[in-house]
Amino acid sequence: MNESDLKTAVSVFDEKGYNLILGESVFLKENTYAGTPAQRANDINGMFANPDIDTIICARGGYGANRVLPLLDYDLIKANPKIFMGYSDITALLLSITQKTGLITFHGPMLTSFKNGMINYNFNQLERTLFGQESVTIQSPPDLQMRTLIPGIAEGPIWGGNMCLLVNRIGTNDQLNTSGSILFLEDIGEYKYAFDRMLIHMKEAGMFSNIKGLIIGELKDMKEQNIAFGKSTDEIVMDVCGELEIPIISNFPCGHGKYQVTLPLSTVVKLEANSVSPTLTFLNSFVN
Repeated sequence: MNESDLKTAVSVFDEKGYNLILGESVFLKENTYAGTPAQRANDINGMFANPDIDTIICARGGYGANRVLPLLDYDLIKANPKIFMGYSDITALLLSITQKTGLITFHGPMLTSFKNGMINYNFNQLERTLFGQESVTIQSPPDLQMRTLIPGIAEGPIWGGNMCLLVNRIGTNDQLNTSGSILFLEDIGEYKYAFDRMLIHMKEAGMFSNIKGLIIGELKDMKEQNIAFGKSTDEIVMDVCGELEIPIISNFPCGHGKYQVTLPLSTVVKLEANSVSPTLTFLNSFVN
């Protein structure tokens, strides 16, 4: 992470009264990675083992989280439950930790989310969620309105994350079981044809077969080729998933955009997709 961005992000948490302990891997570099897989895994394992740490917030995403997964000590993590949060490539870590240990992990802001300073919407929602407030309802920020593609109401455990990471797990022992879930997807910088291809891949792999609802996050910086794809991202979603007969919303404030809510993976939520103001409500408190 860029040193000046890191300094700004740390100041946001300092001013809120939090004491940040920076992990060793934040300052490491091995080509494109922040240290070797072993160094990054040891950093995570060490943070879970450290009784002085309550919450682990990733500095940023990137590439290479899959290399870390086999080196994590899941027994140690399960024995030392604490909040673990991030998004993007961190999706791989969130899903593996939750599926292997049963602990709730959190898809939400990282330090890089605050590299330009405080974003009140993100921080307020982060604190409401992580303080264990019951019945938290997520609504649209003023300048990022959610859209209802198919109206309806659904309840189920929430799972999901970055599309590329979810597709990469298909056919492996770590493939996500989406049955009965409210599934959310987000991505950045993909060509529309690639977005279409990933949705079809997920559908053919059965990931949409038994879901209760679908949430499409903010799809940041999606690209066209010289010959236009001819459909908006909403139209692509409806073309692939419109026949599912489940509530579907898009432009949800999660992922790589300015606004990032904190989502507790595997917990039961209620999706209300209406034409006026779609909402997502956490039905239980999930932090001791």
